[in-house]
Amino acid sequence: MASTVASYVLGDTVTQFSTVIGAYLSAMGLGAYLSKYIDRSLARRFVETELAVALVGGLSALLLMVIFGEAERWFRPALYGLVLVTGCLVGLEIPLALRLLKESVGFKDLVAEVLTFDYLGSLAASILFPMFALPRLGLVRASLLFGIANAAVGLWSTWIFAGQIANVRALRIRAVFVLLCLLVAFAYGEKLTTLSEEAMYPHPVILARTTPYQRIVLTRTPPGGFQLFLNGHLQFSSADEYRYHETLVHPAFALNPQARRVLVLGGGDGLAVREVLKHSSVNRVLLVDIDPEMTRLARENPELKALNHGSLSSPIVEVRNEDAYSFIRESRETFDIAIVDFPDPHNFAIGKLYSTHFYSALKARLDPVRGVAALQTTSPLNARRSFWCINRTLEVAGFSVLPMHAAVPSFGDWGYALASVSPQSQPISILPGLRYLDTATLSALFAFGPDLTKVPVEINRLNNQVLVRYYQEELAAWP
Repeated sequence: MASTVASYVLGDTVTQFSTVIGAYLSAMGLGAYLSKYIDRSLARRFVETELAVALVGGLSALLLMVIFGEAERWFRPALYGLVLVTGCLVGLEIPLALRLLKESVGFKDLVAEVLTFDYLGSLAASILFPMFALPRLGLVRASLLFGIANAAVGLWSTWIFAGQIANVRALRIRAVFVLLCLLVAFAYGEKLTTLSEEAMYPHPVILARTTPYQRIVLTRTPPGGFQLFLNGHLQFSSADEYRYHETLVHPAFALNPQARRVLVLGGGDGLAVREVLKHSSVNRVLLVDIDPEMTRLARENPELKALNHGSLSSPIVEVRNEDAYSFIRESRETFDIAIVDFPDPHNFAIGKLYSTHFYSALKARLDPVRGVAALQTTSPLNARRSFWCINRTLEVAGFSVLPMHAAVPSFGDWGYALASVSPQSQPISILPGLRYLDTATLSALFAFGPDLTKVPVEINRLNNQVLVRYYQEELAAWP
């Protein structure tokens, strides 16, 4: 639970899961060591430990999200503090259970059975969390659900060990109180989630969805606009997204103005497809986005549908909810233009979509003569090494690359790449009637000042994912 919260708000999933699990296991060892100092009232201490785990663990997701929103600098101390406390408490449980049961079960069978059920329980929880609890309940209610399970075990234990607990009725009342508190919190889980998320975002939350792939949040911005966040990362603002999407889409058509078949990878919000449909030559658009909830919202949510002009309901648009990496490797269809609109490479799962392996497979899906891919490539100002790493990786994959950048107020100076199968000159004309791009601004996209020019970088390959390291280092240095 803590690892997931940390990866949502901090990114770099591998680092968060690795450090949290390492801290947790170490804390379990500390808890097991401390158990030797408990000499009396073992059954009472076992129940109290269960109730403490229920409260600390059950409320952990809510506490962490509120702390991130209200006092971000305290997030990491709070994260590892909660992990250490929870791990220490869990580390107490098994030694106490072994000592409580040693009189009724032989030592060999006792150790085997306790550890077997402990590990099987871990397996069950690890499957339930990503496949049921997280997508159906969300982080806060999933955390509370597991807390409720611990509290229920604590209450049940007051009957199992009733003969070994002095004043068992008082302890039972405490267990019932903890269980009721968690049940009430679970019942109001959506409201608590909204409150915790409103602390994370600068504007009111108007929609929040948890899917098996991400957390989708829309926030209201004055004077009537909105922003989309995925896993806490801003994807666009309705006030200036047209700058981003016009730059992403239309220069590719300037290189291939008669393009008929267009592939859009990512971009489940339908905004890139909106721009593609402005070109009359297009008779087929295939959108590949892994999250069916995102594309459903793009079709049905009034805010998104109005912004994307109902693009995903066009008769020439096909939506496939599948992994873009698998699609590119397995498909045999070819396209005139590919629009690649993936999130920034802040973890290794996304970083592979910026690798030579992926770009080589993408090249094979393009027309061998006139094929063009347009990609977002992070900021050349704030993530300079990342920007040039992506461009260099495209070149190694066999593309002829024209780097671009544009001012998008919500993001700053943002980068793109025009990657063509055959070498092409810089385009000089653009579709008329756009809100941002015209002939003059098109030319400016390809001009880089001294603080944005190329720097030495490594190539992003599957076996090194150097781009993720570049991006994480540069992200940490952003003001």
